[in-house]
Amino acid sequence: MKIPLLDLTKQYRSIKQEIDQAVMNVMEKGNFVLGEEVSLLEQEMAAFCGARYGVGVNSGTDALLLSLMAYGIDRGDEVITTPFTFIATAEVIAFLGAKPVFVDIDPKTFNIDVKKIEQVITKKTKAIIPVHLYGQMADMDPIMDLAKKYNLVVIEDAAQAILAKYKESYAGSIGHTGCFSFFPAKNLGAYGDGGMILTNDEEKVERLKMLRNHGSRVKYHHAILGCNSRLDEIQAAILRVKIRYINSWTQERKRIAQGYNESLSDISWLTIPFEEEWNRCVYNQYTLRSQFRDKFQKHLTEAGIPTAIHYPMPLHLQEAFSFLGHKKGDFPESEKASSEVISLPIYPELTDEQRKAVIEGIRYFKVE
Repeated sequence: MKIPLLDLTKQYRSIKQEIDQAVMNVMEKGNFVLGEEVSLLEQEMAAFCGARYGVGVNSGTDALLLSLMAYGIDRGDEVITTPFTFIATAEVIAFLGAKPVFVDIDPKTFNIDVKKIEQVITKKTKAIIPVHLYGQMADMDPIMDLAKKYNLVVIEDAAQAILAKYKESYAGSIGHTGCFSFFPAKNLGAYGDGGMILTNDEEKVERLKMLRNHGSRVKYHHAILGCNSRLDEIQAAILRVKIRYINSWTQERKRIAQGYNESLSDISWLTIPFEEEWNRCVYNQYTLRSQFRDKFQKHLTEAGIPTAIHYPMPLHLQEAFSFLGHKKGDFPESEKASSEVISLPIYPELTDEQRKAVIEGIRYFKVE
């Protein structure tokens, strides 16, 4: 049985008529950048996630970057985040000349360990970027309390967490901004790059819109230095079709994850995902951990079961961040997670037969 790690073509075929019509409508109108589709998507995303405003940008990375820029993060500042995430989270901090300050993770959730944040806050600290990894939100109340105490900006990296909930709040609606990615593999994915910034800060909306458009409010008049980070109309139109399905797709992901949980929870050498009681995880990834990860992954590959590792090396050990002077052992939980995590296929179009085949392949694995 063929089991793709992700099957975007199957999803496309299920909504092909709507997608094709949406693209054709844009083509007929002939307006391809920052038009009606982008504006409507901004409103719909904000409404879905419980925020007041949305600003469409060209990637999740730029959503983080422009958020930092809007709040004046600059050279010499410090921004606290996790070393166990995709590089974009810390990359944008360093790109602005600020310093990424890493805090190790909670080994159960893989998210930043909130108990360790305050001890690294200094006079140079200006912001915190919690990452809602794998579709589960970080513990936001203590983070927001620290932000208030030390006058810090909180930028939620919600790239993997659309419609995830923390208590009664959706991802992206708690911090000063919430940053989303529409990379094709995300729960709400475009057919190319795209991103969105959500915020409740009316004053910053105008600045974010200027920053994405070369610092311009009026064409050829540039009040500030910005960049080209405009979400295009075709991607926005595609996403406006897909967003109508995001609730049902999310429920299907949760159903598949529950099926995995029930079938794998008795395996002693495998740890299934942990979900905090106050959270709603949306399973952008279904990530297990095992001390036998590499041997286990080889077994699954030979059995025709695709897997992925998110992420095989924590950021503090990446060559690109060698200037920070970190060494192995500085963030042991992140390092341990990098050696143990493995993600299984999970997407709404995964059939029960495919899921059962994955489970069967796992149960055939022998530790010895």
